[in-house]
Amino acid sequence: MKRSAEKALTDWINNESRKPLIIRGARQVGKSTLVRKFAESSKLRLYEINLEKNLELDDIFKTLDVKRICQELEGLLEQKINPQHALLFLDEIQATPHALQALRYFYEDYPQLAVVSAGSLLEFALADLHFSMPVGRVEYLYLGPLTFEEYLFEAKPNLLSYIRDFDFNNPIPSTVHQKLLNLQREYMLIGGMPEAVDFYINKQDINLSKGVLQSIISTYQDDFSKYATRKSLLRLQKVFRSIPKMIGQKVIYSRVLKDETAREVRTTIDLLIKAKIISPVFHSDCGGIPLAADVDDHVYKPIYLDIGLLNRMFGIDLTSIRNMDERELVNEGPLAEQFIGQHLFYKIDLKEPPGLFYWLREKKQTNAEVDYVISQGNLVVPIEVKSGKSGTMKSLLQFVYLKKIQMGVRFDLNLASIQTVSHKLKLSDNSVTDVTYSLISLPLYLVGQLDRIIMEYRQRDS
Repeated sequence: MKRSAEKALTDWINNESRKPLIIRGARQVGKSTLVRKFAESSKLRLYEINLEKNLELDDIFKTLDVKRICQELEGLLEQKINPQHALLFLDEIQATPHALQALRYFYEDYPQLAVVSAGSLLEFALADLHFSMPVGRVEYLYLGPLTFEEYLFEAKPNLLSYIRDFDFNNPIPSTVHQKLLNLQREYMLIGGMPEAVDFYINKQDINLSKGVLQSIISTYQDDFSKYATRKSLLRLQKVFRSIPKMIGQKVIYSRVLKDETAREVRTTIDLLIKAKIISPVFHSDCGGIPLAADVDDHVYKPIYLDIGLLNRMFGIDLTSIRNMDERELVNEGPLAEQFIGQHLFYKIDLKEPPGLFYWLREKKQTNAEVDYVISQGNLVVPIEVKSGKSGTMKSLLQFVYLKKIQMGVRFDLNLASIQTVSHKLKLSDNSVTDVTYSLISLPLYLVGQLDRIIMEYRQRDS
């Protein structure tokens, strides 16, 4: 499968000052396959070693002697490592922690050899290390599930140009729009886990895809014993099963497990975050750039790794999704919010650690919540995921007024549009003020083009 991350790998390997690369991501998002496909398409000789299957190498890496390390690797590979047009791939690097430390010395003592590594549950390995990571001597690439556009490239590549070439002067035809909505519904069920996508698209067997998703969920549960104590294992299993009802809602520990303390529940959720099964969307006051500067790390809502896995846990099937009307699909349950959040979480620049924010104001009788908030340059952009007329978006209206911004984004199931929205807003002192702003309304399937669309909008108005 074609992944956009291949471009990041191309840029990395062509960089004369490149450093060893660590690909980070949850289990089965396609890290190893990405490296193999990249080596094949780039015509690189691939030297691949699975460190999870060769645990004895940890003592070799512990020496930090690159010459000796390479001799041992060559013995395992039964061939010499020639650095020209080659790639050394250390897979499952978390299994031999000292290999992480040794990456620094590959950079310093053997820079002509391109070294890439990948690992799942890497955060747990890093937490257990008694040495510092080689800061400034390695690079990172963060990989998530396939995006909808990557899914579309496999399913209906001829429709991809309508998304990538979209602008408001060249609207998407309504016939194509409906086809894209149908494919988006399929993605909402299948999700972006590569193996599940492969079974559905190439074998056209939804039951095989469901089996793959269930197998991945079981794998995650099997992993619990690797990073949870015996005492906390049952609690972890309970919290894991509670994930579906938590999506899109502020986490209140007492509601997750009523018979456990808040501290125990938070520790358990933190384990799932480290495993990248769920990711926190933190509340930010959004007072300025960067948004992370105003974060309250005690207030967050979770999104799941992948919408297909989420639906498997929900027990939702393709028939159910196809039969949902627009209001059910967007407003009932966390499906649309998960879809958008999943795509916003992993930025276009895969070298940056993923992260996402939302805005919450909790006041008596005047609660307000904006689903997501992103930034582009010095611009703060609030994002709502819902259907209906713009006048129903009271939270967005309050955010625009309080933060004195001029533009917001709405994702729904309608064709794209830009409109000027003017509404009256009742203030806390019961006075009324007029609020006017520009609303960019986009169908859900255009989320991957959001940064480009915002940039073009800003250039048009500059």
